[in-house]
Amino acid sequence: MRKSFAFPTLDNLVDLACRDGVDIRPTLLRVLTDLYVQKPVHSSEEEVQYVELALGLIEAADAPTKAVVASRLAAYPAAPLAILSKLESQKPPAETKPYIEAKAEPDLVELFFAASADERRLILTNLDVIDVPMQRRPAAAGDMIARLENAALHHNVGEFARTLERALGVSQALADRIANDPSGEPIVVAAKALGMKAAVVQRILLFLNPQVGQSVKQVYDLARLFDEITPAAAESMLAIWQQTGGQHRPRHEPLHRDGAHRNARSHATHGGHSVARRRDLLPSRSRLSER
Repeated sequence: MRKSFAFPTLDNLVDLACRDGVDIRPTLLRVLTDLYVQKPVHSSEEEVQYVELALGLIEAADAPTKAVVASRLAAYPAAPLAILSKLESQKPPAETKPYIEAKAEPDLVELFFAASADERRLILTNLDVIDVPMQRRPAAAGDMIARLENAALHHNVGEFARTLERALGVSQALADRIANDPSGEPIVVAAKALGMKAAVVQRILLFLNPQVGQSVKQVYDLARLFDEITPAAAESMLAIWQQTGGQHRPRHEPLHRDGAHRNARSHATHGGHSVARRRDLLPSRSRLSER
């Protein structure tokens, strides 16, 4: 069941946004506004929450960010007057023209993939604020998840991406992007949306991408993110991927292809030993234990 709002207090959220000396409040303002305008009608509670948060974030936003937000809300019939007034009052002088000439904001897919790990975490842990309609539910069948894990264990990124494309209902290009992301947060989102168990996610993170798997700390951080984000947040991001990333009709391919069998056989012996060694990397006292 999707919960309607899960924002922490504004002060806590701003503190989180400013951690490590990196102010990501402008990014959060753009993301929340894009999500807000995707829903045609909001309850009074939703509007109050958005207005409260946005008013605080606008104070830290630069002129191009304010321009993007103003442009989004100007085209939205039910834009909150308090936000429009705040943006209007903070327009720079006309002669400087940064407000008028600001470039269009990339869509949410580009914004998420361009964000840092901290920005992605902040977005995902607050993403269930808006109910984004999903084009189709993910195919979370056990055999589909098993195929994803098998592809990851054998470092077969291509097969992993193809299976992910069919499971999530996203475009081939976006599935490739998720599978090859060097930071790993998109894999966490996909795993949460598919209802994977934590132990399966951990093995996929360890083996699929060497940039992620070689860092125990990074795997631990991603596993913690998997615990922190809600299914509603993952489904919201998946809905965004399906809408702005392009939904792609699943290709009709045999469940087991000869190439996949050959690959599995060729790695059967060495892969088993590799899996055993990699599992020893997991911190014994963390939440990375098998569940």
